Amino acid sequence: VQLQACGGGLVQAGGSLRLSCAASGRTFSSNVMAWFRQAPGKEREFVSAISNSGGTPVYADSVKGRFAISRDNPKNTVYLQMNSLKPEDTAVYFCAARRATVINRSVRAYEYWGQGTQVTVSS
Repeated sequence: VQLQACGGGLVQAGGSLRLSCAASGRTFSSNVMAWFRQAPGKEREFVSAISNSGGTPVYADSVKGRFAISRDNPKNTVYLQMNSLKPEDTAVYFCAARRATVINRSVRAYEYWGQGTQVTVSS
């Protein structure tokens, strides 16, 4: 599975961005998909994940109520809609895939990673 993330950019606090992650391969619909982020000098952290069927997304407490993850299996794409952005959301955002049907928040649980897309939120 190869992942290609896009949609990052510079936005003012309170603004919105939508990230997209396109996956290659025939197994997309059987993978858990997730978004992680990594700010300078910090460890990569879980943001959100969605099961292979698209039901019951999981969010980090820091983004709950502001971010929404979704997926379009026929298009092999997962999205992250980010609203009410804050300066502390500034990071490189990575999409990841896990060959399983159970959501996991651990970086080590994901076998495939995209290249990352920069999100910068100015105050």
